[in-house]
Amino acid sequence: MMIPRLARGAVEEALARQAAVAILGPRQVGKTTLALAIADGTGVYLDLESPADLAKLQEPELYLEGQSGHLVILDEIHRAPNVFQPMRGIIDRARRAGRRTGLFLILGSANIDLLRQSGETLAGRIAYVNLSPVTTLEVAPDVSTRDRLWVRGGFPESLLASSDRQSMAVRNDLILTYLQRDLPQFGPRIPSETLLRLWTMLAHNQGQLLNASRLAGALEVSSPTVGRYIDLLADLLLVRRLPPLVANVGKRLVKSPKVYVRDSGILHALLRLSTLDDVISHPVAGASWEGFVMESLLAAAPADMQPSFYRTSAGAELDLILDMGGRDGRWAIEVKRTAAPSISKGMRSAIADIAPTRSFVVYAGEERFPLAKDVEAIGLRAMCEVLWGAR
Repeated sequence: MMIPRLARGAVEEALARQAAVAILGPRQVGKTTLALAIADGTGVYLDLESPADLAKLQEPELYLEGQSGHLVILDEIHRAPNVFQPMRGIIDRARRAGRRTGLFLILGSANIDLLRQSGETLAGRIAYVNLSPVTTLEVAPDVSTRDRLWVRGGFPESLLASSDRQSMAVRNDLILTYLQRDLPQFGPRIPSETLLRLWTMLAHNQGQLLNASRLAGALEVSSPTVGRYIDLLADLLLVRRLPPLVANVGKRLVKSPKVYVRDSGILHALLRLSTLDDVISHPVAGASWEGFVMESLLAAAPADMQPSFYRTSAGAELDLILDMGGRDGRWAIEVKRTAAPSISKGMRSAIADIAPTRSFVVYAGEERFPLAKDVEAIGLRAMCEVLWGAR
């Protein structure tokens, strides 16, 4: 079963205007499936983790020139960083010959490394599209499907597994693959046991302010080392650091970022929570729901939107601030895992401080109704649709 992905339209639009397009997303998130569906049997696909396919690029310019007229898909592009320079020459020659778009579709699991390699060489010739795990708008709208997505996360094999037990096995295998194979490729040699402990500690502290010194003490490493480890997890799109809003409001603002394990299924696997009952009865349930909602909203929001959170030492707080730009201005969002949402004192204070254009409480129900003159209660799917419509 193939899940229709909302990013497909963005990739096809990018291929229609640019010579090269990069799809960036975590391992096993569906990048290859999406790319092959777009190529529809007419493209040339190279899996650069395959020695046989990688060998074809020993003379990359010669091989790629021979594929003229086809969309060339290069999977796990970080395995062949030498290919970017030849791609530039091929693109420039194709432009002079009148073919300006749809030459290369490159897939990568490492955000920063891929951007650094391609951005310098292919500047003005490449577009980027992020592919997140499956989100709320990509599944059926019923509550049971939404809850399954929350518990299992958005990696397709985990989401579509025949049972919660099989789903957990898929996620445990994925975690092991990252620890033993992927993470050592992109960063300094890190003991997998240490990195697993850090990842699990972040899961227990889902959505909390980053306290690197406390984590460092527990791991018996330095604070800068913890920072580098979290940088690596963030680069591989496994962890999100949500920055605090920088605003001149005359208040003492929190300066540390909040940290989230991005996929709720991976979060639950790290905490050994395999069923909905396991999740709901665990102390992390509220923070897990908050992170799940946040990732769904950010996947639906405009790509150039700047997310942050707001918190003051006096207790004013908002879970998510979206700087939408232009006339849309700044949107304020509070997340509540409840069927009876309300406006907290901290939210009222934060709204008074930053004066957002629109304010929402995203809750676990489905109805949409006003909570106050300037605050609306809204379900997760409806909020995602609002953000998708603002693109």
